[in-house]
Formats: sequence, structure tokens, C-alpha cells
Amino acid sequence: MADSAVRVRSRRRVRRTGQRLQLTAVVERDRFGYVATCPQLQGCYTQGQSYEEVVRNIRDAIRLHLEDRLASGEPLPEPGEVTLAILDVAV
Repeated sequence: MADSAVRVRSRRRVRRTGQRLQLTAVVERDRFGYVATCPQLQGCYTQGQSYEEVVRNIRDAIRLHLEDRLASGEPLPEPGEVTLAILDVAV
């Protein structure tokens, strides 16, 4: 597959690596719809009115976050483990 270029907000051109990453998305329902975050990418989150919409939105937010990292010369995140824990907390 040939390399391709995409535009990012900074108007710099970034080369896609062709690399595929598996990242975790945490999707939660709230009173307004759904919220999704990617724990491996600090500050990467979105919302949507339906589950399908929020999944599309978080996929796009992750892609934009990674493209921005590449454009800035930052490394892509290493595969890591995300653990979901159910905690008993007294209030």
C-alpha cells in the first residue's frame, strides 16, 4: 500500500504510517446521551446522542488525536492494558 498524506488542523502534512492500533474506548450513558473516552490518549473524548453516534465520534476523535501526534513528531502510544475495576466505596 502506498503512503498517503492527510491535512491536519495545523495545515502541516502528515504521512500515514499504515499502522493499525487497537485502543480501548469507554462508552458511558448519561442523561443527555452517551460519552466516550480513550484511556490511552489523555484528553481524547466525545459525546453522541446514540451509542452508534458516539462510537463513530470516538473513532474519529482517536484518528484526529493520532494524526496530530504524528504531525507534531510525537510517538504513537504503545499497546497497553486497560483494566476495568468495580469498586465498593463507602459514602
